[in-house]
Amino acid sequence: MILIDSSVWIDYFNGRKTHQTNWLDSSLGNIPVIMGDLILTEVLQGFKSDKEFEIAKDLLLSLPFMGMGGHVLALESAKNYRILRKNGITVRKTIDVIIGTFCIYNRIPLLHDDKDFDPMVELLGLLTVVK
Repeated sequence: MILIDSSVWIDYFNGRKTHQTNWLDSSLGNIPVIMGDLILTEVLQGFKSDKEFEIAKDLLLSLPFMGMGGHVLALESAKNYRILRKNGITVRKTIDVIIGTFCIYNRIPLLHDDKDFDPMVELLGLLTVVK
C-alpha cells in the first residue's frame, strides 16, 4: 500500500510526464493506493472545470480512504517539524509535515515530487517509492 502526494496527482491530472506520474500510471490497479483527506482537498481544490472536478473526484474516491489527522498525528507532526527545524530545515508547508508524519507513523511509502519531503527521508525515516 502506498500514498500518492498531491504533487504527483496534480501533475498526473495535468498530463505532465514525470518519473512519478509514469510510475503512478503503470501502478494504478496493480498496487494498492490509498487516498488521504488532506491530499484529496489539495488536489480537488485546483480544478477549474466542474466536469474535470467530478471525474477526478470519482477516481480519487474509488481508492481506499484514510483520515490523516487526529491529536496523535498532530503531536507527532509538531515533534517532527521541530526535529527538522533543529537540523536547520524549515518545511515550507505544514501540511507536508502532516502528510510525511502520517506515512512515517503508519509505515506507508509516499510517492511524491516535492523537495520538502527529502529531509524527512534522511532525518525521520520517511519511506518513498520513486526518487
